[in-house]
This record gives sequence, structure tokens and C-alpha cells, in this order.
Amino acid sequence: MAELVPFAVPAKSDKTLLVWELSSGPTAEALHNSLFTEFSRFGLLYSVRVFPNAAVARPGFYAIIKFYSAKDAHRAQKGCDRKQLFQKSPVKVRLGTRHRAVQHQALALNSFQCQELANYYFGFNGWSKRIVEVNCVSWKQSCQGEEEYLSDFSLEEDEFRLPKLD
Repeated sequence: MAELVPFAVPAKSDKTLLVWELSSGPTAEALHNSLFTEFSRFGLLYSVRVFPNAAVARPGFYAIIKFYSAKDAHRAQKGCDRKQLFQKSPVKVRLGTRHRAVQHQALALNSFQCQELANYYFGFNGWSKRIVEVNCVSWKQSCQGEEEYLSDFSLEEDEFRLPKLD
């Protein structure tokens, strides 16, 4: 079954992972980079945020990781929970819990995030200034009791140029 990935900030808990028991040795920035590398194997990440543990807990860090896709988040949770990943001790990874009373308003992504999402899921490796127009005309023709389907396909490509300002 296909999953619909909207061009909106991921707000549902099934796209959010909580990662804890992160080592206190590396810096928060180093942990961020390691987590980003490790979890991006499973899909496109919206965000990786690293926080120090509370003062009452033992020294270390925890992280909140958001995916655009719930399927990717689920695969990452299964693939990384109780694994050592990039440190000597295993980490714990859980999917976010659902809060039914909280209603989230869908927030639009910024233009960079929209491009990143389109590039990832549509397989683009960049955007072009060219405009491509595709024309496809199909028609049905009956001939001696049989139907034939004919089509005409054309592709036109033009360079998009901004008007010069005087």
C-alpha cells in the first residue's frame, strides 16, 4: 500500500522517533551528525534534534528524529532499536505516542524543504530553468467492427529566461 507524503511539516507521532541512552562522550553536534547519517539510511529526515538528559538522569543525551514518512520511521525504529549504531552501548528507539486530544494544524514547508522532498521522492537531482511541454493526444477509431487506439506524442523544450531590467 502506498503512503501519501504531504508537502507539510510532519506533525503526527507515527513519523517521530525518540532515541535515548546516547553517550555523554561526544558533543551534541557530533551526535546530531551521527544520528543524521544513521537514520537517513531509512528515508528522508525532516529534523534531528539532540538534547542533554535532565539533571536527575545520568549524563548523556536523547534525540527526537522526525521523518516525512511513517513507513520510514517504523523501519528505522525496527532497524536501530537496541543496536550499538555509532557508540559502544546500544540505544533505545521508540515511535512517538499518540495524543488524541491534541489537534495539529498542518504547516507548510519552506521552499528548500519542498525541493528536498520532491528531489527525494521523485528522483530529481536538481531543478532546471527549462520549461518542458508535453502534448499527448489520443483518439479512438472504429474500423470494420474493431477499435483502434491511435496516439500522437510531442515534446517541446524551451529555455526559461527572465526579462532583462533596464
